[in-house]
Amino acid sequence: MKKIILSIDGMTCSACSNGLEKYLNKQKGINSASVNLVMANASIEYDEKVLNIDDLNEFVKQAGFISLGEYKDIKLENKSKKEKVKFIIFTILAILLMYISMGHMIKLPTIPFLDPHTNPINYTVSLAILTVCFLWYGLDILKNGYKNLIHLTPNMDTLVGIGVLASLGYSIYNMILVFMGNSHQVMNLYFESAAIVIYFIKLGRYIDGISKDKTKEAIKKLVQVTPEFAILKVENEEKRVTLDQVNKGDILIAKPGEKIAVDGEVTFGKTHLDESFITGESKPVVKNVGDKVIAGSINYDGYIEYKAEKIGKESTISEIVRLVIEASNTKVPIAKIADKVSGIFVPLVILIAVITLIVYLILGQTVESAIITFVTVLVVACPCSLGLATPLAVVVAEGLCASKGIVIKKSEILEKAQKIDTVILDKTGTLTYGKLKIAEVINYSDLDKDKVLQIAGSVELKSTHPIAKAFTDYLTDNKIEKLDIQEFENLAGLGLKANIVNDEILIGNAKILEKYGIENTHKADEEKLSKSGNSIVYFVKNKEVVALIGINDILRENAKEVISILDKRGIETIMLTGDNENTAQNIAQSVGISKVIANVMPSGKADTIKKLKAEGKNILMCGDGINDSVALTASDIGVSVNNATDIAMDSSDVILTRNDLMCIIDLMNISKKTITNIKQNLFWAFFYNSLMIPIAIGVLKPFGIAITPMIASLAMILSSITVILNALRIRR
Repeated sequence: MKKIILSIDGMTCSACSNGLEKYLNKQKGINSASVNLVMANASIEYDEKVLNIDDLNEFVKQAGFISLGEYKDIKLENKSKKEKVKFIIFTILAILLMYISMGHMIKLPTIPFLDPHTNPINYTVSLAILTVCFLWYGLDILKNGYKNLIHLTPNMDTLVGIGVLASLGYSIYNMILVFMGNSHQVMNLYFESAAIVIYFIKLGRYIDGISKDKTKEAIKKLVQVTPEFAILKVENEEKRVTLDQVNKGDILIAKPGEKIAVDGEVTFGKTHLDESFITGESKPVVKNVGDKVIAGSINYDGYIEYKAEKIGKESTISEIVRLVIEASNTKVPIAKIADKVSGIFVPLVILIAVITLIVYLILGQTVESAIITFVTVLVVACPCSLGLATPLAVVVAEGLCASKGIVIKKSEILEKAQKIDTVILDKTGTLTYGKLKIAEVINYSDLDKDKVLQIAGSVELKSTHPIAKAFTDYLTDNKIEKLDIQEFENLAGLGLKANIVNDEILIGNAKILEKYGIENTHKADEEKLSKSGNSIVYFVKNKEVVALIGINDILRENAKEVISILDKRGIETIMLTGDNENTAQNIAQSVGISKVIANVMPSGKADTIKKLKAEGKNILMCGDGINDSVALTASDIGVSVNNATDIAMDSSDVILTRNDLMCIIDLMNISKKTITNIKQNLFWAFFYNSLMIPIAIGVLKPFGIAITPMIASLAMILSSITVILNALRIRR
């Protein structure tokens, strides 16, 4: 099976997307198809042995829509000057049409040669000409409505088309009578109804298009972070090329101020990169030979050469964009309510409108009254707001998640996250950073902490020991300059010795004190640091112990706060780790986790989750390693942190691109807000149709309450705008 996302043109409401989705799913060779109204695309899984892309395009065409080929980018529908001018012109024409047709009713000055009483033919012809202009303006609506009716997938355009043509046909009939001398029929013309309905539909779609584009901006920003060109190194010469010309294995160059063009690995040089656009880390990250670089990162201060590894669709940015787009093509379970209703709603409305027309005629109402009521029912019931209720809220929410460093693979996660009652966390690399850092400094001197670590770090820069990286990272992260070192010596099994400005410096474990005959009076502090799981480094200056430095795999920032928030919400937190019990308990106590499951094999992690799910728990699992992949898959929601292995990311439902566990809280908050918003949207959409259809039929006419097709079209637009504005509130 092969999967492809096609750009679709011509969809205007949920009935369109539902109709296309149903049609595609009926076709032989298509395993599954999901159509997204807001993103205007269709995700199709098909058997490439049976079908090709031309076949898929033909299926889309047969369903009454246009395939624009493979979905390659998120296109913002920026209205051109020509379109805006066209819209302004038709706004003026709409005002003119309303003035000519209705101005005399409210005692406005009439245009003499267009007065319906004195010049009925001129009046009739002017309305007909203006209406023809609007028919041209709304030709896409009429065509789409006709095509969907032919393919038995009637949609909003079908309702509008039938209503407009009914109103137009009745007006043409009366226009002929006027031409034949029956001038009093001039009052039975409803050209303006047909024209203004089209105008309001166009107005709504213009506003709707702008609103939909706003929901894509966060994703679009990701696409725009990569540069258009790269500097390619060819035989020691520099060549400026487009990204399409870059191949795997090419050596590229990045100078200060330039962006990294593709994902790769540093082969020469050292620099600091700003990766905040993808990781959320505000501090520049030091990059040496062998370190990975991400396309779009900004090179701060150094010259580097790097080998291209992931290009085009393989890059980190492209992968995130792909995941977000694919997620928007999956549907939250709550959306099925709107889908089912929309699927039967349009045919039902047409049936109601036809029955209303027949009943009016049977009851002896005028043909004029029957047709106008028929048109009003069709127009007022257009399910535009119903179609936008769920997908617009989902796309806004996913855009918000993307901007906060949360990449969601499936939209259903937005519904699941607010139901989570148990959060399971791996230890190493999830609750902790998974690499050694300076955890604590017990200072016995008058030197400040940064000075102590500047001296110690400058000595450690000469070492290749794993602990040394904790010191060098500290100097880099805090932008502390290294000092010149003299007479450096590596003392195997003990530590390091060096001279700095005539001061003898010793850096190492407790045994280094014995070697140099220094009395150790700090064993109590050493024991205290050791109990916290630290590796101990003694810092000695001129035979005097200056400080004890604890090196540890320290907790992630906000880890304790995240656990506290979860506890307050009544969500149980569990540490699930393969590490030993003592180490796990130390970390758990420091962050406030009461339940620890340690010494667990990878398969055991998945078994633990299955047992908890059997108890009715809704589980979110957060991990980073290969040993977490099975557990991530077994969970209701699998979350991988930003430095996770590829297999952990592949197994997870959510990827955190920020190095912050607070993203889990953000996900739950956005989930709750989104589902609440969708329920509000669905309520107002259902409430609107339930209220307006009876009014359109004329149930309240005995009380003097009635609406015309023009008012019906305006009411429909206002209901859609209400849903759009409500969905956009999720961003706040």
